[in-house]
Amino acid sequence: MTKYLISFPGEAMDIPEGQFQAVADAAHAVIEEAKQAGVYVFGGGINEEVLPVRVSGDGSIQPGTYPDHTVPNGGYTVLELPSREAAVEWAAKIAVACRCPQELREFQYDPAG
Repeated sequence: MTKYLISFPGEAMDIPEGQFQAVADAAHAVIEEAKQAGVYVFGGGINEEVLPVRVSGDGSIQPGTYPDHTVPNGGYTVLELPSREAAVEWAAKIAVACRCPQELREFQYDPAG
């Protein structure tokens, strides 16, 4: 099975006034469905209040991201699925729940993972 990253930037969500809880509930329901189906690996949102840093092999820290790289934000879900078609189906479910299109990426095969 292949792992897929389903994600969206925070600014993609357009939630009407008073609808945040409904969106949150719908998103949690899809994640619970993925867990029950046995395909859920990991999910969460980036804490945008904590600034990113780069950590070198010697442990030194540089503020920010790589030059010319945007700061990742928004929500991320990793699912392990039998096909890209199944990944598209799950991405569509998440898109409905979060009320915004989702970006779908496939992780490379890792024989150790």
